Amino acid sequence: MEKKLKVAILGTGNIGTDLLIKVRRSSFLECSLFAGRNFASPGIQKAMNLGVPLSTRGIEAIIEDPLCCDLVFDCTSALSHQEHAPILEQLGKIVVDLTPSKTGRMCVPAINLDECLVEHKINMITCGGQVSTPIAYAIGQVHKDVEYIEAVSSIASRSAGPATRLNLDEYIETTQQGLLCFSGARHAKAILILNPADPCIHMQTTVFAKVAEPRMDALKAAVAEIAERIRSYVPGYRLLVEPVLENGRIVVTARVSGLGDYLPEYAGNLDIINCAALAAAEGYAKARMLSPMVVMGGGHA
Repeated sequence: MEKKLKVAILGTGNIGTDLLIKVRRSSFLECSLFAGRNFASPGIQKAMNLGVPLSTRGIEAIIEDPLCCDLVFDCTSALSHQEHAPILEQLGKIVVDLTPSKTGRMCVPAINLDECLVEHKINMITCGGQVSTPIAYAIGQVHKDVEYIEAVSSIASRSAGPATRLNLDEYIETTQQGLLCFSGARHAKAILILNPADPCIHMQTTVFAKVAEPRMDALKAAVAEIAERIRSYVPGYRLLVEPVLENGRIVVTARVSGLGDYLPEYAGNLDIINCAALAAAEGYAKARMLSPMVVMGGGHA
């Protein structure tokens, strides 16, 4: 049995390229294919400099050589993933979907990683979802009657590539679905702000909630615990504003600084979703080491 799980990355934009650099540091994963469409893209050029196996044929490269990988990170777009999903399912690949496609089980490693490892397809929601849903989860765990959850995320405009801009509607819908799923709230709203400020701002997300009877001491403890879990795989995650009660609303603010792997540290939106995806994939790899028959593509060793 090979020590590392072979993974392919579909999509060579900001997210895919940043993820590539992170995968190369992993003790459990090996990037056996980096696939996009544009040979002149900065991501492809970066992969060439790193000596990574690459293709400009997109998913066709996996179709032509299905044994090249066991797990696929889809870093393309929600629309493209709708085309990729049935193909990858037929090929028996584990899929970690980083697009806001709303398909597959929603995965937030700080909340439900172990439960997700029995699935062959998981969805990482969105960058804002990875920041806000753990806070929403903590609110829902402390308060059994959550009327409303709202998450407002601001990211540097320079960190948002073409696919992110194309998927703004899907981002909103999928983030809202994640907030509802993990908090149990009756209503949810998500907002994304692309901030053109120069110098670039760091990613920041504020979560607002309305509950019938706020339990602030218990909530502060729950949010602190979930933030510590997130920091175990996203070192730059920290609380700027611990839970406070303001005008009848619970308010919590988190900030994410990136590792600066591909874009500078302001691009915490890349780190929050890529580190979450990496944690999930490494979870599959560790599970395979314990039981090789369980998580190989199509359920075969």
